[in-house]
Amino acid sequence: MVEDQPAQLLRGPRLGRRFFARPSPEVARDLLGCWLVRRSETGVIPVRICETEAYLGEQDPASHARMGPTPRNLPMYGPPGVAYVYFIYGMHHCLNVVTGPRGRAEAVLLRAALPSSLLGGRRLDGPARLCSALGIDLRHNRLDLCSRRSAEFWFERGERPMEDQIAVGPRVGVRDPSLLRFMILPGGTRAVRSTRE
Repeated sequence: MVEDQPAQLLRGPRLGRRFFARPSPEVARDLLGCWLVRRSETGVIPVRICETEAYLGEQDPASHARMGPTPRNLPMYGPPGVAYVYFIYGMHHCLNVVTGPRGRAEAVLLRAALPSSLLGGRRLDGPARLCSALGIDLRHNRLDLCSRRSAEFWFERGERPMEDQIAVGPRVGVRDPSLLRFMILPGGTRAVRSTRE
């Protein structure tokens, strides 16, 4: 059985639905420094979010919701705080959390997390590596991350990075100049290099 992280590392309260019921760029920025906490058969593993991307719903050409509701993207339509997990390239899972009001289909993709000693101190660069390390897959699609009954994983408030530690840029693999990618800059105490995955 893996021991839990020391209690002082998990000080923030769980993030509730009000946190996620906002525009996705606001949530994507505010998730930097927060904890994603995963409970599994091997114990509790917290990782600190350090890179996110915002998706704006049906008006966003890079969003899965750009063509309207489908069986695949239906979780994006809410409520906020629900997991949207999808499978790509026949091998990778990606975790998003739904944001904004119900029906808006906004979401934040979790791109990277800072090292966890319980995962060998490895930095989790890229959404596929993050999901693989934490055992997140399609079983967790539609999981309500704001419910106290959600015992598998949830978010906790963390120490917010300083504004000069945050970089903003275009999303990876998207031909769009919109600055909807948020990263903790390298060099800080809670920094991580950006990823091009």
